[in-house]
Amino acid sequence: MIQEFTLDLRAARRNSGLRQVDVAHLMDVHKTKISNLERGHQRPSVKDICTLSMIYGRSFESLFAGILTEVRAEIAGRMGGLSDPEPHYKRRFNRSNTLSSLEERLKNNPMNDYDDYA
Repeated sequence: MIQEFTLDLRAARRNSGLRQVDVAHLMDVHKTKISNLERGHQRPSVKDICTLSMIYGRSFESLFAGILTEVRAEIAGRMGGLSDPEPHYKRRFNRSNTLSSLEERLKNNPMNDYDDYA
């Protein structure tokens, strides 16, 4: 998945007509960081993600679809391993609703997951 992300990131930069040094300047980082992000040697921070989305004019979901797919699979794999809370746990109802909603989001199209939060 990270390889797909790096290819998307590199393609977004090239399609924008920007050089790595241009993006580095706009992000106020060294050019090496852009190279590392595009080669998959470094994962972007939240600030990096927001900045890259702004620079390239692409939504977070479209720019980082590969990472979202990877995260989706990891969370889905861990869902069955959650232990049940003690019977006296007061927020069982909220927990149950949260986990049900998460399960639905994992099943649905990843590009539609965040419509409720916009």
